[in-house]
Amino acid sequence: MMRCLALDIGGTKIASAIVSGNQVTQRQQIHTPQENVVEAMHQTLAQLLSDYAGQFDYVAVASTGIINKGILTALNPKNLGGLAYFPLKQSISQHTSKPVYLLNDAQAATYAEYQLQDKNNLQNFAFITVSTGVGGGLILNHQLLTEPNGIAGHIGHTVADPNGPVCGCGRVGCVEAIASGRAIEAVSKQWDDPCDPKEVFARFRKTDEKATALVSRSAKAIANLVADLVIGMDVQHVIIGGSVGLAEGYLPLVKQYLAQMPEIYRCPLDAAQLGQDAGLIGAAAWALTQINR
Repeated sequence: MMRCLALDIGGTKIASAIVSGNQVTQRQQIHTPQENVVEAMHQTLAQLLSDYAGQFDYVAVASTGIINKGILTALNPKNLGGLAYFPLKQSISQHTSKPVYLLNDAQAATYAEYQLQDKNNLQNFAFITVSTGVGGGLILNHQLLTEPNGIAGHIGHTVADPNGPVCGCGRVGCVEAIASGRAIEAVSKQWDDPCDPKEVFARFRKTDEKATALVSRSAKAIANLVADLVIGMDVQHVIIGGSVGLAEGYLPLVKQYLAQMPEIYRCPLDAAQLGQDAGLIGAAAWALTQINR
């Protein structure tokens, strides 16, 4: 059985583990460097590879942002601070002769969730994460889309409202600018009794009118995104994850909005199951398909 050193690089934390047959062992988690980030990131990766030396056959990385030809970037490079245009693959390859594979963290989570499905009967599949931002991944004809520029699955940057707020990417009215935790907070902190997204959901569950309207605006944008995926790519099943996506009462609301649409726009919707290990498991499983190509 091939052993993978899997890394999941996020804006605040880096998780690492040995993954074999979708099982995660020796998991550790550290903070993503915030000072002298480029030098610190090179050192962090060197340390991780030395910690796990001799225990793996290949390396797979799920990372925030966009992985384009081994380089880490983002639609909004400012989100990455000093790590915009970081040579991620090259940095890791300096410390190991084993093969190294990289993909975006939402793409990795997509592939992980796909492992739990009946793949023989599921050709086209999508994952949507609704958290601080809105991201996702697409599987068409059983293949995870990552080529050619690492952009596939950035479905949070399709338009939900052409008259909506400007998104961090610079486009007006993206799904992310309306449905994400950040978008919810932008509105709720302007209220007379301001609050954070967690409190918005608590008030929503108590049927507070303003909170319900705000959560509904988000859920409706996600339902429309699902409908777009179904009609645009014949997606057969969508999984929803992320802190907002998995918040109590949210998914039923998305389902309710989807159910109001003509039948051709609907598909089964379910909650993500793999939580914080999704990136590690998905990166390892996907890299294996690349090795066996």
